[in-house]
Amino acid sequence: MSTLVVCLHRGTPLPGADPPVVGRSAVESLVTAVGVEDPEDSRVNCLLEGLRVADDLSDATVAVISGTGEAVSADRQVARQIDDLVAELDPDSAVVVVDSAEDERLVPIIESRLAVDAVDRVVVRQARDIESTYYLLKQFLADEQLRKTVLVPLGAALIAFPVLLFVADSPALAVGTIAAAFGVYLLYKGLGIDTYLARLPGDIREALYSGQVSLVTYVVAAGLALVGAFAGALSASSMRVEAVGVVILGMRFAFDAVPWLTAAALAASTGRLLDELIQDEGVGSAYVNLPFVAIAVGLAVRGFSAYFLERSGVFDAMTIPATEFGPIAFDGLVLTSAERLAVFILASIFVSLVGVRVAAYISGNDVDVPIEEGRS
Repeated sequence: MSTLVVCLHRGTPLPGADPPVVGRSAVESLVTAVGVEDPEDSRVNCLLEGLRVADDLSDATVAVISGTGEAVSADRQVARQIDDLVAELDPDSAVVVVDSAEDERLVPIIESRLAVDAVDRVVVRQARDIESTYYLLKQFLADEQLRKTVLVPLGAALIAFPVLLFVADSPALAVGTIAAAFGVYLLYKGLGIDTYLARLPGDIREALYSGQVSLVTYVVAAGLALVGAFAGALSASSMRVEAVGVVILGMRFAFDAVPWLTAAALAASTGRLLDELIQDEGVGSAYVNLPFVAIAVGLAVRGFSAYFLERSGVFDAMTIPATEFGPIAFDGLVLTSAERLAVFILASIFVSLVGVRVAAYISGNDVDVPIEEGRS
């Protein structure tokens, strides 16, 4: 199977040669002549690329076809030259090498006379003209993923801007809305949320087929989180923001929501821990420690929110009622805001330390052993 490697050119005449120029030696001489005449001529790279392609193919002949003059005259010259080459060499197919958008318009002339296997577009890295930009844009438009990622949001923004401008009659509102939408989109792509959402159905299907406990606990955790958000919002809505301020309003939301959110985190982490136990592949200390971390963080947030609410006068001081346990009697105790905060912080630290100890015990590591000894 013979292949004709055709270097196409339309424009200025070739120096010291009458097209078509056929054969490796003749093309090498033409490369030297073109390079000496104008070292910055992009035709040099086109001819060298034609030689390289011919070397890569087993049975190939390199040739240079050129047309000069007006558009119709140049195209007829190219058609006549390709007819002569087909009659002389009788190739089975062709590979076309071009270096500009203008030369690429000649490809249909070759295709009408010979089967074209490929079109090799040469883009010079140091090119200063618009042709390199043209090829970059053409490659960009050929990439479906890039088109969806860049052109679709840009087109949607261009359509939305006049609509918002007409509806809202406010340029500032229209620009702000589009800027906010672009910000959300950039975060959506930058944080990989699209990848996570694309992978989520497969993960859910795999979890259903494998019978993972975490799938159920995740659903329970989501429900508890919604309950917590509702409870916090319900408590915060009963307060007037003008009277207490935004900070106290947020503290009230956190105080009522954090028990439910802690329960949600506890359910999710417990389900993940049970999955690790069921798999019988050993349980990492991180999975064992997660439930304790959830409780410790919940205690800390609850304590700080209660401190701010008590200091602002929303809550009264914490009172421990009097209690009797047989011969032991407790008269009761009133804790100040600082003492209450200290109790919650100490409880949080205690729970986290218990979690570290339990995780170390289950995983078989001793937390008292220095790092250097553990590594040795």
